[in-house]
Amino acid sequence: MRAFWELAASSFRRYLRYRTAIVATMITNCVFGLVRASLLMTAVDGAGGEIAGYDALRASSYVWLGQCLVGVVSLWGVGEIAQRIKAGDVAVDLLRPLPPVLGWLAAEYGRAGGALLVRVLPMLTLGALTTGLALPTDPGLWGLSLVSLLLAVTIAFQGLLLVNLAALWVLEVRGYINLYVIVMNLFCGLVVPVSWFPDWLLAIGLATPFPSMFQAPIDLAMGVGSAPATLAIQLLWVLVLGGLAQVVLRRGLTRVVIQGG
Repeated sequence: MRAFWELAASSFRRYLRYRTAIVATMITNCVFGLVRASLLMTAVDGAGGEIAGYDALRASSYVWLGQCLVGVVSLWGVGEIAQRIKAGDVAVDLLRPLPPVLGWLAAEYGRAGGALLVRVLPMLTLGALTTGLALPTDPGLWGLSLVSLLLAVTIAFQGLLLVNLAALWVLEVRGYINLYVIVMNLFCGLVVPVSWFPDWLLAIGLATPFPSMFQAPIDLAMGVGSAPATLAIQLLWVLVLGGLAQVVLRRGLTRVVIQGG
């Protein structure tokens, strides 16, 4: 466990070193948040003041809580692990005292922790000063949402890891990653809350792990749904995707050839 936390701490420090990139990302997130909040609040107003239990202020809160998580949860197409496989650097990962998946997950936790540290206060402050926020005052809800966020980061990492592991069989994975990101961003709740979907599309979305990657911690922070059920679903996806990733990696390593190794 010491090696796990050291890798996480190293990734945390490395993320915080890129201050210019952090500032640029924050500016982008602020603009994106204002656009999203305006669109969702306009949609609510156009629907008569409510959509699936969301009024304008609740929609605004959903957006700004989501902006806190953009960059914390891996929602974009990162192909670093696939590149390590192609370059043969995965051999180094196999020699470390931690199994490769745990080592990569430790680095992901460190990066996510650094991103969370610099995002929450600015995003919530801007939301409160512009479109408005309606946040719960119960500290228990915030505690549950943090547990849910940890699970969400894990699930998002595992999903993207499975796509990256395709590099053990194919020469180029960028197309697969791009397709995965499009589907994930639709069903995770980034565009609109999943509960806004028509029934047939909602059923498809709830059958995937994507809502557990993003919308679940937001719902818990807003007091939406059953906390035990939400956390149980997330934990189930962690176990399913984690087990699948181990199987895929083990099978892939039986056939991969690293030049010089």
